[in-house]
Amino acid sequence: MQTKENFKQGNIMAKKCFITGKGPMVGNNVSHANNKNKKRSLPNLRSIRIKLEDGSSMKIKVAASTLRTMKKKS
Repeated sequence: MQTKENFKQGNIMAKKCFITGKGPMVGNNVSHANNKNKKRSLPNLRSIRIKLEDGSSMKIKVAASTLRTMKKKS
């Protein structure tokens, strides 16, 4: 998991879940004629605002599946 300092410095990659680290997957589109074209499937990211222990808030990107799991566990 990343820290607030890394986040503020801009060291976090854009299309990645802040909590789980889920990122883009790479694969092939395969046609009926067995032609293969590269494809990239991106994670379903949502921006959420979280409150930190010191009282400040921070905006992070979280995968929708992670939000669902967090809601189920709470």
